[in-house]
Amino acid sequence: MQADHPSAHGEAPPSATPFQSLKAFRSAGRGFWHDVADTDWNDWRWQMKHRITHADQLLRLMPTLTPEEFAGAKLANTKLALGITPYFFNLVDPADEHCPIRQQVIPRIEETHTAAWEMSDPCGEDSHSPVAGLVHRYPDRVLFLVTDRCASYCRYCTRSRLVSNATGYDFHPEFDKQIAYIAAHPEIRDVLLSGGDPLLLSDEKLENLLSRLRAIPHVEFLRIGTRIPIFLPQRITPELCAMLKKFHPLFVSVHTNHPRELTTEVRDALARLADAGIPLGNQSVLLKHVNDDADVMKALMQKLLMCRVKPYYIYQCDLIAGSAHLRASVAKGLAIMEKLRGHTTGYAVPTYVIDAPGGGGKVPINPEYVLCRNAGRVLIRNFEGKIFEYPETADGQPCGQPPKEIYEPELV
Repeated sequence: MQADHPSAHGEAPPSATPFQSLKAFRSAGRGFWHDVADTDWNDWRWQMKHRITHADQLLRLMPTLTPEEFAGAKLANTKLALGITPYFFNLVDPADEHCPIRQQVIPRIEETHTAAWEMSDPCGEDSHSPVAGLVHRYPDRVLFLVTDRCASYCRYCTRSRLVSNATGYDFHPEFDKQIAYIAAHPEIRDVLLSGGDPLLLSDEKLENLLSRLRAIPHVEFLRIGTRIPIFLPQRITPELCAMLKKFHPLFVSVHTNHPRELTTEVRDALARLADAGIPLGNQSVLLKHVNDDADVMKALMQKLLMCRVKPYYIYQCDLIAGSAHLRASVAKGLAIMEKLRGHTTGYAVPTYVIDAPGGGGKVPINPEYVLCRNAGRVLIRNFEGKIFEYPETADGQPCGQPPKEIYEPELV
């Protein structure tokens, strides 16, 4: 039996380095809700019913709100609703204005400031929407929006024009029309369910929707984009996982930005999904004061692998209106990628992308590893900065006379 000491529960020992501490798994705890019965606390519907949704409620729970935060919270419902589950609120550090969790979910007055280059629909989704709630931007896949509601609202949300209906977008998905479009286009082999958050649908509604999509012969696999395992791990019930298991191949992409979000509760929820045979990937957004630090990002990627989640994308923050205060530079993103590639296992290195403004799609952004290239050679550098030459040749043509003897160094 494992000894009952902090490290046995995934907590960092007292002598742990800051990096090790970032990778430690800790419970979010109960905080202000310590008297709530276990049956309620572990019920995702109770969590949704008791979300923090108003400025005065937020101020009561966190008297350390700055004037910028309180003003932002009072105006939040005119842009993007305020909503934080009790579970996730417990991760906020009330003593740190730059707390990485606080930055993500607590509004600020800066959200009302719009730079000239910012947009309400930075990814051009509405212009690629053949029917309401469906985005067909790439040739073989579609984005299927199922709801405008989330468990908690990220302040940098790309779909803040739509999500929560604070702006009066009045989103109403029409599943019959969305599914009819997919059925009529045999080139569509991949359907990504998103929103809002699909896992806020009941098991019954979600199963019905997945069944209808699975019945279309040319749909090869399904994906769900969700932040529910992070905001509301109580929703990942054994019953939900058993239902999802019926629809393989089914992939789930989660959204995590900071190692602190990966609590013991989240780790266990992700394990339930993985045990159901669901491949898991993670998408992060590069954010100022949240994860614009190489050690923080490396700890996050390594911790995700410990949760059986493959780091998939790091997104440059979209040019959503009112997000300038959260946007880190592309230069910072490239510097972070330099500290990942070669410095940690390849499984822990996601693709850094910019979603080209206006609907151009995802464009990979990488440090310059190819220094020059011509008809005869490619000059490359590795993660240590060392330079190497690789012979270039026309496809299918030998590089020259084969050597008489090939020397193979002894493997160590």
